[in-house]
Amino acid sequence: RFSRGEFFRPLERFYTAIETTAATITDYAEKQGFLNTVYENFFQGFAVNVADTHGIVYTPQPIVEFMVRSVEALLDQEFGRSLAEEGVHVLDPFVGTGNFMLRVMRHLQEMGKLSSLRHKYKEELHCNEVMLLPYYIAAMNIEHEYYELTRQYLPFEGICLVDTFELAEEEQLSFFAPENTQRVEHQKDQDITVIIGNPPYNVGQVNENDNNKNRTYPVIDQRVRDTYAQASKATLKRALADPYVKAIRWAADRIGEEGVVAFVTNNSFLDGVAFDGMRRHLAEDFDTIYHLDLKGNARTSGEQRRKEGGNIFDDQIRVGVGISFFIRKAGERSKAADVWLYSIDDYLKARDKQERLSQFADYTNVPMKQAAIDARYTWLTEGLHAEFETFIPIGTKEAKATKGNAVNVLFKMYSSGVNTGRDAWVYHFNRSALTENIQGMIDCYNEQVFKWDRRTDQDANVDDFVVYDNEKISWSRDLKAKLKRGRTTEYADHKVRDSLYRPFTKSNLYFDRMMNDVVSVFPSIFPTPETEKENRAICVSGLGSNKPFQTLMTSMIPESQMIEKTQCFPFYTYDENGSKRRENITDWALAQFRKQYQDESINKWDIFHYVYGLLHHPQYRERYQANLKRDLPHIPMPPPMAGATDKAADFRAFATAGARLAKIHVDYEQMSPYPLSMVETPGQPLNWQVEKMRLSKDKRSIRYNAFLTVEGIPEKAFAYQLGNRSALEWVLDQYRVKVDKRSGIVNDPNRPDDDQHLIKLLQKVIAVSVETVEIVEGLPQFTAP
Repeated sequence: RFSRGEFFRPLERFYTAIETTAATITDYAEKQGFLNTVYENFFQGFAVNVADTHGIVYTPQPIVEFMVRSVEALLDQEFGRSLAEEGVHVLDPFVGTGNFMLRVMRHLQEMGKLSSLRHKYKEELHCNEVMLLPYYIAAMNIEHEYYELTRQYLPFEGICLVDTFELAEEEQLSFFAPENTQRVEHQKDQDITVIIGNPPYNVGQVNENDNNKNRTYPVIDQRVRDTYAQASKATLKRALADPYVKAIRWAADRIGEEGVVAFVTNNSFLDGVAFDGMRRHLAEDFDTIYHLDLKGNARTSGEQRRKEGGNIFDDQIRVGVGISFFIRKAGERSKAADVWLYSIDDYLKARDKQERLSQFADYTNVPMKQAAIDARYTWLTEGLHAEFETFIPIGTKEAKATKGNAVNVLFKMYSSGVNTGRDAWVYHFNRSALTENIQGMIDCYNEQVFKWDRRTDQDANVDDFVVYDNEKISWSRDLKAKLKRGRTTEYADHKVRDSLYRPFTKSNLYFDRMMNDVVSVFPSIFPTPETEKENRAICVSGLGSNKPFQTLMTSMIPESQMIEKTQCFPFYTYDENGSKRRENITDWALAQFRKQYQDESINKWDIFHYVYGLLHHPQYRERYQANLKRDLPHIPMPPPMAGATDKAADFRAFATAGARLAKIHVDYEQMSPYPLSMVETPGQPLNWQVEKMRLSKDKRSIRYNAFLTVEGIPEKAFAYQLGNRSALEWVLDQYRVKVDKRSGIVNDPNRPDDDQHLIKLLQKVIAVSVETVEIVEGLPQFTAP
């Protein structure tokens, strides 16, 4: 018979020390904070990989208290029931150190329902934990809390050592010991009324070389695919692999005919492009949804980052956080759920947000607003403008599927930028260094293929088989798949191509389907260096971008994050050998423009440049900023200009401006340098080498190196913004000596053959920036239809 006490006896001294210290703390919240900090710091210090995949971070007490009180209020309001009532089963599927269970128990005392605690404790409180340390702490914590409340010791039988997601699997594993298995089976038989907790949220490992993937669950993963993913219109759906998404899917399936699901989770499902299908199914699965957006997304930048404020988890995590309550009533649902939203004030610190929750006490005191959900299952419709939908889409997935016969769209096809999966290895300022790096990695990769093909264990797991040496190779899921298929490769010099890695940051790229994870359609856009002389691509920031909308034209292969979530619309496409050049703007669009302006001389280059000019218009960007986060650009025709009397003239004005912008952005290296003052430091030897250039606080000068300071930078140089940075700031950020932490690869932008290259580049980008601002200022006034 399994004995928890005997199993943990070797660790008794460790836990006794924790318990003794905890006993000296009299305040309930402080005591929980202490135990949670021990738990969190253990994993962050000694089990980093486990902390990463399981989302080890404690839930602040104000969140726990607010959620428990809110569940009580919801049970009363929606069902006329209470947490104290017999028959109300409560489950925390990701119990951690037991915070939510403890708070439910204490809540019964605060309600004057302590007499109901024994039955609730023995029969109706359930929780799961998959890791031993938090399992033990939670059990000890819950039992100790029961003793403090009742002055009686009673073992807690409601905790299971089990992976909650595994409970959905058809074939159950043996859950550690017979006693534990019996608890699991008993829990599965219960009709759960309340599911409450803090699921892990982590899309997946950052680097394949860590060999630390999130675990897969065939049944629950398939449920997500069959519902949330299948109903989504998004192209990229990787975000749906996040465990918190699985947790919500699991909870929606597990809750009884009526009840409440209360989770604190990543906020991304609220407005993320990939979550449209999830929002649809949530509205179908529940009757009412309440969501509190607590912000704190540290992955934004600029003013938006400041508005997000601190993360309510005391800045221990970087994702935006929200609290959700999903209410299901018995019977068939005749309509989609009512969704009520609240967004906490901007700029608040973590402690301010915690205090705000404490002031609210429960959800009934939160000033919620009902969401006006549109046909695309958008919950946050504020700032969206309906006329945007009437404009011509720049590109659509449907148009791409027609293979050239598209209508009601400007471009036949478009492509995301290249995603290599190993930038440090396949990008480099120096061509020779790139060649050396990639040849070494190819040798290592081919050796692994050779060993895999000759392995004796045919059931071997490739994740456990391959060598993980950051100085020899950078793995990705895609590269491992190629290895499993026995595909080898060899270096080819013609595959080294020019690439735009970041705005105005040109780099060498080893462009190859084997060594790049996703080359997208670029083998048909810039198949050869010769096509770079004639082809152009308008790049725009993609759906769900956190930064302001941005666009940049290029004549070379762009990286997938050249501008955030880069989507590219080329003028020409080709066969992959560079033959059979085809115009990418639809014949339908050409006919529409000629008809609109009664001008048969309009050609597709005019339309291409018109689009580029319009996308730079600050009033267009400002008015449609919300639309541009969930959609690719839609282009009005004719241009809605204030007081316009000659629509054709306005079209030409935009086309002319767009053509000039295209010229200076694509050929920025041919610009005449902007005159700057070069101030040498007395006593320093002549030196044009850069380690890292630094902009002065007043943004009027650049500390180039110890030898040189560059002065006289005009204000207009910073008015040309790409996202949250000016073009000049992108150059300062990218053109510095960088050392990749994993591989040790050094990427040095200094050119041995042109020691003043970077000074000239600064002057040319400043010249581009100033002229761009002047061109944009000269555009006709924009007026919404």
